[in-house]
Amino acid sequence: MLMTRCAKAAMTACLAAFAAMVAFNNLVDYRANLAFVQHVLAMDDIFEGSRHLVRWRTIQSPFLWHALYGLIIAGELATAALLGRGAWALWRARRAPAAQFARAKRWTITGVLAGFVLWFLGFMVIGGEWFLMWQSPTWNGQASAFRFYMTLLAVGIFVNQGDGELEPAP
Repeated sequence: MLMTRCAKAAMTACLAAFAAMVAFNNLVDYRANLAFVQHVLAMDDIFEGSRHLVRWRTIQSPFLWHALYGLIIAGELATAALLGRGAWALWRARRAPAAQFARAKRWTITGVLAGFVLWFLGFMVIGGEWFLMWQSPTWNGQASAFRFYMTLLAVGIFVNQGDGELEPAP
C-alpha cells in the first residue's frame, strides 16, 4: 500500500512537471506558440468552403490573440501549481491514515480538473470545434491535447482509487 501511495504522489509530480514545462515553453518561445493561437483563432487554414460559412467566428484582433494566449498560459501554470501542491500533499500523507490520505487527494483532483478544462474544453471543444482547428493541416493541436487530457484522466482515476490502511511492517 505504501508503494501505491508513493506512486500516486510520483505520478502527480510528473503531471505537474509536464504542465510547468508546457507553460515554460510557451513563455520562452512565445512568438512561435502565439502564431499557433493566432492561426487557430483567425481560422485562416481551414477548408475553403468552411471559411465562407463561419467567417463570423474568427478573431482578428492581435489584442485578443495575446489575451487568449495569456489565458492558456495561466491555465497551464494553474494546472502545474495545483498538481505540484497535490504531489506534495500526497507525499506528506503517504504514511497517514486512509482518511487523511484521501483528503490529500483533493489538490491532485483539482489539478487534473484544471488541466482537463484547459486541454479538453480549450483545445478540443473551443479550438477544435468552434474554430474548426481539426480542418487545419498545420495548426491542429487536437492530437496533443488528447494525449494530455487522457494522461491527466488516467492518473486522476488512479489517484482517486481507495487506498485503505497501511499494513503493519512484518
